[in-house]
Amino acid sequence: MTATDDGTLTRYVVLIFEHQTPNWPEDMPPEVMAANEQFDDHIAREGGRVVAAVALQSSATATAIRGDVITDGPFIETKEALAGLYVLEARDLDHAIAIARMTPVADGGIEVRPLLDFVADPG
Repeated sequence: MTATDDGTLTRYVVLIFEHQTPNWPEDMPPEVMAANEQFDDHIAREGGRVVAAVALQSSATATAIRGDVITDGPFIETKEALAGLYVLEARDLDHAIAIARMTPVADGGIEVRPLLDFVADPG
């Protein structure tokens, strides 16, 4: 995927996976929290743009739905859980990956995916 013909940037999601402690997110290192607060500025300097940023409560608060079955907590036991996400705009996948590598993560990893936009822009 690349920037559109009109020069606008393509949207990507950066999924943040973290090892979660019983006191998540209070146990998040302060330097990681501070780095997240300045992430928008870092992305802008690299020529991208953060469209949205979301942090999730602990995976212990999750409710999983699979067909007719509803369970409390995460569906699959994992060491890392989805902790938050950024939606960003970048020129192409290589640009999105370069930007995503700057994502502050305490003890986990990230995943980058292009977004499919099914909703027309009302603008």
